[in-house]
Amino acid sequence: MGTTLDIKIKRANKVYHAGEMLSGVVVISGKDSVQHQGVSLTVEGTVNLQLSAKSVGVFEAFYNSVKPIQIINSTVEMAKPGKFPSGKTEIPFEFPLHVKGTKVLYETYHGVFVNIQPQKGKLTPSPVDFTITPDTLQNVKERALLPKFLIRGHLNSTNCVITQPLTGELVVESSEAAIKSIELQLVRVETCGCAEGYARDATEIQNIQIADGDVCRSLSVPIYMVFPRLFTCPTLETTNFKVEFEVNVVVLLHPDHLITENFPLKLCRM
Repeated sequence: MGTTLDIKIKRANKVYHAGEMLSGVVVISGKDSVQHQGVSLTVEGTVNLQLSAKSVGVFEAFYNSVKPIQIINSTVEMAKPGKFPSGKTEIPFEFPLHVKGTKVLYETYHGVFVNIQPQKGKLTPSPVDFTITPDTLQNVKERALLPKFLIRGHLNSTNCVITQPLTGELVVESSEAAIKSIELQLVRVETCGCAEGYARDATEIQNIQIADGDVCRSLSVPIYMVFPRLFTCPTLETTNFKVEFEVNVVVLLHPDHLITENFPLKLCRM
């Protein structure tokens, strides 16, 4: 077996904020002694943007703006040239996490079209009352063919703490057609590009059913959605990219009428 190298971080929780100390040890193990030309440790943090398959070729100038955006780049020298003895050698390290210039240390996030490498914000509650009828629907071609219905609801806030659930209620006041299902659809909207144009892609990241079958009229149906930890991050907006979130209230009526009401969300970590 040859020489192996491993990096061990001291903190069990690997969530760091700008300015905090990153510490640990570099472990070099081997049966025989080994000559080396020095050991250095580099920490990099980047934002990577990429076009979806359907957007490639749309914006020529986009290809110049999708280069990785570097927000952290630190290098420390750990050992000068020399020789490591056989067995295990541990070299400790410790240095602060400083961002480059005026860059912001975004929360680590991996989406379909945006990958970024924590950020806190202020939150002001923004409750929303809504009413859904055939007349309030948009993008309807044959409105006269829709059955009559009246659905009221309330979201406690569209400004949401990412670690707390989205809550509210929904009431079917009346409906000529029987209801098949009521669902909540969480959508992530990733936008990236440059001044010449932007590519925007929406991806469903969660869908939960809050009612099954023809629900009783005038009965309050709770709205409760926990944000998935691996697929959400605080809402971001920068010069070259945006990561936003929306929730759709989806009502399926017999025989095959699909009713959707959209609500933009702002996610924040407190």
